Amino acid sequence: MMCHVVKVFITLQSLVASEDFGDKSGFRYNIIPLHPRSSQQPIMLLQEIKVAVSAVFNVRSLPLANVKGEKSQTDIFRWLQSWFGFQKGNVANQREHLILLLANMHARLNPKSSSAPMLDERAVEELLAKTFESYLTWCKFLGRKSNIWLPSVKQEIQQHKLLYISLYLLIWGEASNLRLMPECLCYIFHHMSYELYGVLSGAVSLITGEKVRPAYGGEDESFLNKVVAPIYNEIYAEALKNKNGVSDHSTWRNYDDLNEFFWSADCFKLGWPMRLNNDFFFTSTKNKMSHETKIQNSQLPRGSSSAQNIVDSEVPDQSQQQTISVTSQQRWLGKTNFVEVRSFWHIFRSFDRLWTLLVLGLQILIIIAWHGLESPLQLLDPIFFEDILSIFITNAVLRVLQVVLDILFSWRTRGTMRSSQKLRFVIKLSLAVTWAIILPIFYSSSQNYKACSARRPKNFLGMFCLSKYMVAVAFYLTGNVIGMALFFVPAVSSYIETSTWRICNILSWWCQAPSYVGRGMHEGQVPLLKYTSFWTVLLSSKFIFSYYFEIKPLVEPTKEIMRVNVNIYEWHEFFPQVKSNAGAILAVWAPIILVYFMDTQIWYSVFCTIFGGMCGIVHHLGEIRTMGMVRSRFCTLPEVFNACLVPRSSPKEKKGILPSFLEKKIFKDLGKSERHDPTKFALVWNQIINSFRSEDLISNREMDLMTMPMSLEYRSGSIRWPLFLVAKKFSTAVDMAANFTGNSAQLFQRIKKDNYMFCAINDFYELTKSIFRFLVIGDVEKRVIAVIFAEIKKSIQNSSLLVDFKMDHLPLLVDKFERLAEILYSNKQGLQYEVTILLQDIIDTLIQDMLVDAQSVLDQINYSETLISDNDGAFDYYKPELFASISSISKIRFPFPASGPLKEQVKRLYLLLNTKEKAAEVPSNSEARRRISFFATSLFMDMPAAPKVRSMLSFSIVTPYFMEEVKFSDEELHSDQDEASILSYMQKIYPDEWTNFLERLGTNVKSEDIRYWASFRGQTLSRTVRGMMYYRKALRLQAFLDRTNDQELYKGPVGTEREQNKRNIHQSLSTELDALADMKFSYVISCQKFGEQKSNGDAHAQDIIDLMARYPALRVAYIEEKEIIVDNMPHKVYSSVLIKAENNLDQEIYRIKLPGPPIIGEGKPENQNHAIIFTRGEALQTIDMNQDNYLEEAYKMRNVLQEFVRHPRDQTPTILGLREHIFTGSVSSLAGFMSYQETSFVTIGQRFLADPLRVRFHYGHPDIFDRMFHLTRGGISKASKTINLSEDVFAGYNSILRRGHITYNEYIQVGKGRDVGLNQISKFEAKVANGNSEQTLSRDIYRLARRFDFFRMLSCYFTTVGFYFNSLISVVGVYVFLYGQLYLVLSGLQSALLIKAHHQNMKSLETALASQSFLQLGLLTGLPMVMELGLEKGFRAALSDFILMQLQVASVFFTFSLGTKAHYYGRTILHGGAKYRPTGRKFVVFHASFTENYQLYSRSHFVKAFELIFLLIIYHLFRKSDGKFHVMVTYSTWFMAMTWLFAPFLFNPAGFAWHKIVDDWSDWNRWMMNQGGIGVQPEKSWESWWNAENAHLRYSVLSSRIIEVLLCLRFFVYQYGLVYHLKISHDNKNFLVYLLSWVVIISIVGLVKLVNCASRQLSSKHQLIFRFIKLLTFLAVVTSFILLSCLCKLSIMDLIVCCLAFIPTGWGLLLIVQVLRPKIEYYAIWEPIQVIAHAYDYGMGTLLFFPIAVLAWMPIISAIQTRVLFNRAFSRQLQIQPFIIGKTKRR
Repeated sequence: MMCHVVKVFITLQSLVASEDFGDKSGFRYNIIPLHPRSSQQPIMLLQEIKVAVSAVFNVRSLPLANVKGEKSQTDIFRWLQSWFGFQKGNVANQREHLILLLANMHARLNPKSSSAPMLDERAVEELLAKTFESYLTWCKFLGRKSNIWLPSVKQEIQQHKLLYISLYLLIWGEASNLRLMPECLCYIFHHMSYELYGVLSGAVSLITGEKVRPAYGGEDESFLNKVVAPIYNEIYAEALKNKNGVSDHSTWRNYDDLNEFFWSADCFKLGWPMRLNNDFFFTSTKNKMSHETKIQNSQLPRGSSSAQNIVDSEVPDQSQQQTISVTSQQRWLGKTNFVEVRSFWHIFRSFDRLWTLLVLGLQILIIIAWHGLESPLQLLDPIFFEDILSIFITNAVLRVLQVVLDILFSWRTRGTMRSSQKLRFVIKLSLAVTWAIILPIFYSSSQNYKACSARRPKNFLGMFCLSKYMVAVAFYLTGNVIGMALFFVPAVSSYIETSTWRICNILSWWCQAPSYVGRGMHEGQVPLLKYTSFWTVLLSSKFIFSYYFEIKPLVEPTKEIMRVNVNIYEWHEFFPQVKSNAGAILAVWAPIILVYFMDTQIWYSVFCTIFGGMCGIVHHLGEIRTMGMVRSRFCTLPEVFNACLVPRSSPKEKKGILPSFLEKKIFKDLGKSERHDPTKFALVWNQIINSFRSEDLISNREMDLMTMPMSLEYRSGSIRWPLFLVAKKFSTAVDMAANFTGNSAQLFQRIKKDNYMFCAINDFYELTKSIFRFLVIGDVEKRVIAVIFAEIKKSIQNSSLLVDFKMDHLPLLVDKFERLAEILYSNKQGLQYEVTILLQDIIDTLIQDMLVDAQSVLDQINYSETLISDNDGAFDYYKPELFASISSISKIRFPFPASGPLKEQVKRLYLLLNTKEKAAEVPSNSEARRRISFFATSLFMDMPAAPKVRSMLSFSIVTPYFMEEVKFSDEELHSDQDEASILSYMQKIYPDEWTNFLERLGTNVKSEDIRYWASFRGQTLSRTVRGMMYYRKALRLQAFLDRTNDQELYKGPVGTEREQNKRNIHQSLSTELDALADMKFSYVISCQKFGEQKSNGDAHAQDIIDLMARYPALRVAYIEEKEIIVDNMPHKVYSSVLIKAENNLDQEIYRIKLPGPPIIGEGKPENQNHAIIFTRGEALQTIDMNQDNYLEEAYKMRNVLQEFVRHPRDQTPTILGLREHIFTGSVSSLAGFMSYQETSFVTIGQRFLADPLRVRFHYGHPDIFDRMFHLTRGGISKASKTINLSEDVFAGYNSILRRGHITYNEYIQVGKGRDVGLNQISKFEAKVANGNSEQTLSRDIYRLARRFDFFRMLSCYFTTVGFYFNSLISVVGVYVFLYGQLYLVLSGLQSALLIKAHHQNMKSLETALASQSFLQLGLLTGLPMVMELGLEKGFRAALSDFILMQLQVASVFFTFSLGTKAHYYGRTILHGGAKYRPTGRKFVVFHASFTENYQLYSRSHFVKAFELIFLLIIYHLFRKSDGKFHVMVTYSTWFMAMTWLFAPFLFNPAGFAWHKIVDDWSDWNRWMMNQGGIGVQPEKSWESWWNAENAHLRYSVLSSRIIEVLLCLRFFVYQYGLVYHLKISHDNKNFLVYLLSWVVIISIVGLVKLVNCASRQLSSKHQLIFRFIKLLTFLAVVTSFILLSCLCKLSIMDLIVCCLAFIPTGWGLLLIVQVLRPKIEYYAIWEPIQVIAHAYDYGMGTLLFFPIAVLAWMPIISAIQTRVLFNRAFSRQLQIQPFIIGKTKRR
């Protein structure tokens, strides 16, 4: 072993000589310094690092590359580089990566193998299995053999395994955007590994006779230029066709399409070297010629022809490849396997089983209600039963629809579709159509059944006379029976899907479209039973409720409507001959049916609340909710802390299920003494309290009160609790003892019942004893004090304290001790005399007033020759007196040393005696109380046992960063406009923390400290980095606890280090702890624009460098864009660069050249992707830059990571979900609503998704990924433009589809910030709704929905896209109801039916005509919120918070959010337009202008609200029902309309301040009148905004435009119905009346055109003529009204009705011409259309502005609004108004 280490040292020297590790200034490294001068670095002395380095540098028996001689033989990475042409930076990066992986896996093995000095073979085997699990699955799926060949020589096996792993890591590390295409990497590795095998085996070419070399050679960057670049160029070319998200998905190939090309054996037609004239590399017909030229100019790699004898059958002959004509006909392959078509039919196509259930359920309920079922036995009636069986005809029709949709939506994949898939579609369609024909035929001809039932007796057997239709149904259900059987045996289903047996392949092929992912996803039997039971109960409740409250009440009214014969209509009826009043029936049933389809979401919310709450209770959530509970159970915390967070001293024995459960849940190892030792808990607790102090959450006094003493000088057997637990108890004990009437034993018993009281008394006793031992140095005084303590001890032992002492003087004695402690704590020289007097008083009180028998003490005093006694036996004076100085010789040692253990003892005694009632309020900061409560609660939850740091899983954190705030600048903090700066606002919001900050730093407060203090309270990168670096701090302390004994623990890390430094400075404890922390943890921030910021002198770049200097372990990865000149032409070169801080400067570590710009899809995932190669470890936590972490939570990280290894192999989680705490809830009421809503989702929601529903995915940060699993499966997010807008959730989809498992753990939490203003919240919700729209169209949702079993599919639907679709349905339901009522009242049907109902006294019919079975889904989101608050705060506090939220109009906010979700979800599915919407994460409290609100909400809320108001007004004017009944029916709709109109102004700070209203009006008019055009931003001009707002229609597909036009036709109903109700029409129902009404529309357009032309041509030069034309126009209009009034009896009411009729028509025409704009915008008609559109927007804005201006006249309205918005701020006496105004002005 020693010889091998020496050899490694020599190879390290040659490595440094041969590789450019740094510049002349010195050697650069990341974590492991692979440099001969660094061999004594602490991390290099770790045994696991040594063996890993030794294995990687083992190049014995490897053939030479003959390129760079011996220098290429230093290690296996350099050897691979010399053969395959990888970059130097990639080689250095992956070398360290592999060494750390191997070292961590080796360290974790237990027990250690016998060959400890060498790398354990099990570690290599584990890494090999994890790395190539995906590759081997790919080979199996394609029917190819793996190209991982291992030698027969045992000594070479490990080396060859490491070579294959290294090759894959090098491919992955340099693949750039190809990392998002895992099967593409498998293809590349498949060929390169075969080449590696050829090199290792020494294969010889049959043609040249030379040894085989890799096809692309080993020149520098050959892998990048010849392998990565061609595929990247294809990705880039396809991404350009996306046109920044406006192109239809079907016109370009995204990452998934290109990757799925490698799911077929056809991918091997690419060959190796790859044929660049393959169809895969063809982008479109437009660039065909340029593409051919590119292929012709490209040369085949050198030496490629000599590789033909080693490539296997799937690699084509190279000579044949050369003969292929590069000009051969190419075609664009098109989409692969799936097309993202914009259509709502995706909802049915993906979740067809759900919709089939709902439709068939509805049919059954209607049949039952129609027949009037009174008993379940009636179901067996033959006629009734056959009617029920008609559902299978419906099912057959739905099956046809589903197959047709599959074929239509897959049509554009026919170019890559296999013939077997085409055959499957043909057979599926044929069978579906056949059954859809056969079943109705048999149903209609099954009349024999009735005759049979008539002949047969009515007995039990007679019921089963089967008809032909029933037999047909039985055959039809045969396949379903097999599926049902397999459903209950999920293991068999998984085997069939993953097996290679032909029969299994045929079954899988028939059941599902062949797919590489989505196979074998079935859960085990127990989870299956749990979520099946849940959905069975839920669906039963839903159907019972729907029957009794939705379907059955409408059946009888429907029958009545069908019987009523209506002959007279109040408009022109096109279809008067239609029987049964079908229109009325549709108007009544349509909203009910929509509610029926939507209300399952409501039932899910209810059941999730109930069962999620029960799960929380089972998991001990909220067990300790308050600081009172913390204090009461603090004595149990050391025990549970040791059980959870302290590694066991011996390996855990495997136990049975029942003993293990009892130990975990009930007994918790109560018998083990090591579980009761509080030492480690005390050290960790003190570190947590210190972190609170460093974060300024607590003051110095609070820190002293909460710290547990850790000094050996006065340690005894009992636990010393923090003073905030015991201080109050001491005064209580003194009062109890002074007034106690029983005996001493009873007193002791009462005291010992209270652990804290006993500790307080014991603490006082030990502290005074220890302090007196140091304070008193006189011999006599020492003896006196010793005798007194001996008397006390004897009395306690004899239980005679109350007999030996007069306790009524105890309070007086304690008062004297209190004063003494105060003086000792102040420690001033001039108080020595007062100390002497106090000591004398204390002794005097004890002897004269308290001791019953003081003789023993007097004997000690009398022993002194200087004593003079009085006649009573006591002393009256002393020469000298006790404690008095004699000849400058002091009897006491005072003052004390300024530091040391004695100082701490005095402080503790002082605080113990001087802290009374206030201790109950410690800590006073609400955030500190919350964190302590949660930490205490989490210790009682079920978490894996903690391993030692050395044996834990290693992990990394990656944080994507773009251009957000790093830390607040001085200018931002101190910008003082109208007394409103961020700093002053924060000082008011966090007054206690600001006071603690000033106390901590004293007079040394610097500007930089203030910047950090403020930044740590905003959503800044600094806050995130500080929080995440707590992991490293926690690891260092845990490593210290792992390796030190109890004696060293009491000295603490600093003291131990001081002693060890004396022995060996190079082996100091601190550096060893740093080495372990480096091996286990790394943190990379992906600062995409850092290079650009640095070159531009942006302050953000320096702030980032300052962060790296502040936290030396922090690393930053960025994308460098550099322009170089090649052949006199500028070329841009892109590189991924990793840097660290060195001497306050950034120092480059690695540089890896990229094939092109890496950001070609969605920015965030590709920003992560470029940096992921610099991460380390086996786990990866994704953290956003608006997150935070806490030291006490960081201590639980190694427990969380054990979740990856505690489960069986087939259930190992691949993503660990973590709980989030939203820390922005205190900024405003809106922020509080968002905080509560988000908290309920990330707690009760995700808890229930993970278990029992098993459909939790990845919902953004801070989840922890199995890094090796996702590294080989496409990364931690997807990046295709637009479709992967919600990039995070696709990582969860991908993980599940690839047979991963996702869990959720609530015993650890991470902080997270959210948006705090309404506009920011709305933008965020719009982005999420856009993302869900794209998910609806995505292949991931389709595959999950089709591959999940039925009940898991239900869970998936209602917790992902189904929630948004049901939100849309709930809004659409309101419109359907109102338009139905509009039809009834305008057509006259309502009047006719109500007259009939009134005559026949049919109350049910009257009720049915005006009922609105509608529930606002937005209001139901509060249910889980209330449950979670109840669990964590107590139900009384939850109820109080809920009532307060309602007073702060939370229902308005949630209803408004419902409109946001519905609008953006629906519009995006139809027309696209999904995009990332930056919200800004600064401290946002400002007034948004009216113009800004109008731009943001005009189309999403205002227009829809005005439409509702129009509908409600018309319904109110023409209804025939009772007025009170009408109000009860429509109140919720009025509430929704008013909410959508005025919520943006209600939640707008200073929204009703008069001076702001004046400014807003001026700004609004300026914006409306400004001219638009090229270069004018939407924020500056109405015209530019109008064009941008409707831009999505330009790129919409034809089908979506048609749907849009059809939806716009609803606005013509107003005019059609209302013109027949005008008095001017004289009850004429002729269709000509409606046609004549269009004269008004045409006249208006003509007048607008006239005025517009006159304005354009005459207004500048012929002003007088222009004014004359306007006058004539005005007179003509007035004359027309006068004539109509006189001749045709036009009334004022008619004018109002005309407005209600023509305004919607005009709006409908505007919407239609927007759709048709590309065809008509260049004609003359376009100008008046734009003028009319301007008038509409100006009119809507004015109508909105008027009530706001009226309310602004009343100052009390503004005051109430501000109080509602900032209630928490008012509770802190914060004057919010100046901050709002100041913020606005700065904007």
